[in-house]
Amino acid sequence: MSDYILSCCSTADLSREHLESRGIPFICFHYFLNGVEYEDDLGRSIPFEEFYRLVAEGAETRTSQVNISEYLDYFTRFLEEGKDILHITLSSGISGSYGSACNAALIARERFPDRKIYIVDSLGASSGYGLLMDKLADLRDSGMGIEELRDWAEAHKLDVHHWFFSTDLTYYIRGGRISKTAGVIGGLLSICPLLDMDVAGRLIPRSKIRTKQKVIQEIVARMEKYAQGGTNYSGKCYISHSACYEDARAVADLIEARFPHLDGKVLINYVGTTIGSHTGPGTVALFFWGEKRT
Repeated sequence: MSDYILSCCSTADLSREHLESRGIPFICFHYFLNGVEYEDDLGRSIPFEEFYRLVAEGAETRTSQVNISEYLDYFTRFLEEGKDILHITLSSGISGSYGSACNAALIARERFPDRKIYIVDSLGASSGYGLLMDKLADLRDSGMGIEELRDWAEAHKLDVHHWFFSTDLTYYIRGGRISKTAGVIGGLLSICPLLDMDVAGRLIPRSKIRTKQKVIQEIVARMEKYAQGGTNYSGKCYISHSACYEDARAVADLIEARFPHLDGKVLINYVGTTIGSHTGPGTVALFFWGEKRT
């Protein structure tokens, strides 16, 4: 077992059981549902099915990132045990949590000058961020030291591809990412936006595809184009979804048929409550290792 802590935020959107089995502690973001604050604790406070049901019925949501004080308290418990820390954060392109973690680390280094604390911006989100964490846990378990693992994360984090589509434009309209007029027209025409994450860790619209069946085919085609080795891809593949398991399953079935050398079956997770507060129901996200994002 390593003599350091590899940790992340709850927004890596892996199950609690998955993170615990890999020995990855996590710190929880916060979200508000109709004005009541909850921890984004991977579905423990409110099951994901219940959360998305309430959102679909019109519940108001907003989120709160982890602040400096929370990060400092979280880091301190490991430092007091004599452990060094490598913490990977949600993308700075969609959250200020990386800056908060860095500021907390500065304070912690003053209090624990003999300990090492490294913060890495994942430039990823949801189970793509989780896919990176799972690989880092493999490397840690193989004996890689903390500095080498930090350097590997920095060198390879942009190799994780994030592709998203949504069949429900309600929250894109509510969040101001598309206009109400464009949303209404898009709904009438069954437009499903296809997005990916760029080199700055921001979600960027790439295509507007008409009908769910076509966007499912297209997101798999993007994996064929960008995955390491093409259809000979032999890495892991993760999918996350916001209350649309059948759509996620349809994508997974196509991938398992077209990529016969996958490392195991496609792992399907929920989009967690932090990210789901912004996407709403109807989003499917696909994650795999590929060419470096440019």
